[in-house]
Amino acid sequence: MNEVLHTLRCIGASGVDGIADAAGVSAGEAESALIDLAVDGLVTFERGAFGGWRVTAPGTAADDRAVAAELRALDVRDVVAAAYREFLELNPELLDLCTAWQLRTAEAEPVAAGFADLHGRCTEALAPLAPLLPRFERHRGGLARALARARAGESGYLADRLDSYHTRWFRLHEDFLVTLGMPRH
Repeated sequence: MNEVLHTLRCIGASGVDGIADAAGVSAGEAESALIDLAVDGLVTFERGAFGGWRVTAPGTAADDRAVAAELRALDVRDVVAAAYREFLELNPELLDLCTAWQLRTAEAEPVAAGFADLHGRCTEALAPLAPLLPRFERHRGGLARALARARAGESGYLADRLDSYHTRWFRLHEDFLVTLGMPRH
């Protein structure tokens, strides 16, 4: 499976640096992979304020095939599905925390503590996947880095930035859906 293609699919659209960070590769490696993918018609680059690299329809189909083959080869569909069920139990809590944070309907410290508690439970849910599908370990790491930055005083890393805990959670959710071949409702 092409990690850059899969990562971009889960992000939706991004610049090279964002893709590199999410895929766990250098910016040079990401750029090289993107150029190769573009030559194959699997990704495209759009200029403008909302531009960036995007997956094409053939790229989505190629990633679908690769993810399905990966699940079959590793025989991990049941493990992914179980982790996803645990994740879904946590998702409403994340949404409530983000709403409280964004609307500032609560004191910042208890909301940040809520994110930390949620993170611990999410880390447990993802633990069985990390050795099987390394990208889920990268999700755990990205969530942990965003939370650490927020706890260090950069509170925008909870829900106010493109690389916030909330955004990284969304990407994790998207990866579960793509991996399991489920549509977003």
